[in-house]
Amino acid sequence: MLEERLKSWICEHQPLMADLQRVRELDLPQCYIAAGYIRNYVWDILHGYDRADRHSDIDVVFFDPDDASRERDELLERKLRESTQNPKWSVKNQARMHIKNGDAPYRSTHDALSMWPETATAIGARLNPAGGIELVCPYGLEDLFALRVRRSPAFLKREYYLERVQRKQWAGQWPLLTIIED
Repeated sequence: MLEERLKSWICEHQPLMADLQRVRELDLPQCYIAAGYIRNYVWDILHGYDRADRHSDIDVVFFDPDDASRERDELLERKLRESTQNPKWSVKNQARMHIKNGDAPYRSTHDALSMWPETATAIGARLNPAGGIELVCPYGLEDLFALRVRRSPAFLKREYYLERVQRKQWAGQWPLLTIIED
């Protein structure tokens, strides 16, 4: 039920649909637009706000252990930025992000997202070849739609999570959120 609602809302957001099309054209394995672009859009709708595109970047995540070079990610970012004139693109191959995060190697994009700080952030969307929307959401969508910010079970850095929630100032932007400090 929640997946269908999210897919419907994504289909109604033409800029997001255009970005999903651009990302699909990159033809990267296990590739999704994830994090704040999706999360903030849903929170805006649930707060009754006009779509403000409150995201500091457009996170593109994929998983390709055969070429996990930072240079490839930077080249893809430049390509997206130049083609859209939008500087917000951020492309990260999750096959190497475990090093930065101090985790064991990730096995897939799904596995990598399960290690993200918040359950409501660990969500991605992509267009399949037929144009349908596919989601990756290792913790489901309940927290996202319940306006609940909670630390992901696999994310063990509690102090970092708390600092991140404070720094992002989500409670000030979306006052209906419930922030769980655990």
